[in-house]
Amino acid sequence: MAQAFLAGRLVLITGGSSGIGLALAQQVAEAGARVALVARTPEKLTAAAASLPGEEHRAFPCDVADAEAVAAMAAQVVETMGVPDWVVNSAGITHPGYFVDLPLDVFYRMIEVNYYGTVHVCKAFAPQMVSRGSGHIVNISSVAGFLGVFGYSAYGASKFAVWGFTDVLRAELKPHGVHAHIVFPPDTDTPQLHGEMPLKPPETRVLAETGGLMTPDEVARSVIRGVRRGRYVILPNSEALWLWRGSHLAGAWVYHVMDWMLARARRTLARRRRKGQNP
Repeated sequence: MAQAFLAGRLVLITGGSSGIGLALAQQVAEAGARVALVARTPEKLTAAAASLPGEEHRAFPCDVADAEAVAAMAAQVVETMGVPDWVVNSAGITHPGYFVDLPLDVFYRMIEVNYYGTVHVCKAFAPQMVSRGSGHIVNISSVAGFLGVFGYSAYGASKFAVWGFTDVLRAELKPHGVHAHIVFPPDTDTPQLHGEMPLKPPETRVLAETGGLMTPDEVARSVIRGVRRGRYVILPNSEALWLWRGSHLAGAWVYHVMDWMLARARRTLARRRRKGQNP
């Protein structure tokens, strides 16, 4: 069914040189879509585009945090490939740490890339999708984008912003035939996850042990399935689903649960330290 849904479509994916973005690019290309890949590093991006099945894919180096660069990239995409049928905002960065220790520059950079980067790309393509009367905009947030996760004050806030922005896009664009989707992946086995490990507070590492780890391919499959089924909120696995339901149905009780989980994580750390183990 994915092939019938995607064959011949133009799918633009930011953050397309690795992780979820690359996995999604591979799967939509296998289903017959043409892919416009966007990322900051030309060498990695070119290699990623060359690895896709099919021959009608192109790489567009661009830093999504730069509004002028995004506008120029969008003009080039439209001129050479057309107006995308899907726009997927997967570009993102993370920098965990204790709030009191994180410099303000980290907060600014999270917003510039994760939030403004999403806004820039949507702003560049949404008007043309509206004029055509069709399309899908898929914004990748995070479980930390609807649930305040210990250690992610900068990252989580930027991903919450993506969720709020996408809520408004859904309402405004739907009457014009353009459908917005918000994706909340849990921890996913990507280069970004491995890169952030040394920065994570010990409590955050212990909390992560209680959940599962998805692969980029699994998340990509859930995105395609969710868009095909017309879902606005896409929750890639049961963990994300139950966290979403819990945070929405439990009300303020969710904070008591999170405090209990943090207290348990700290007890686990204390036991490991007493035993001389690395936290």
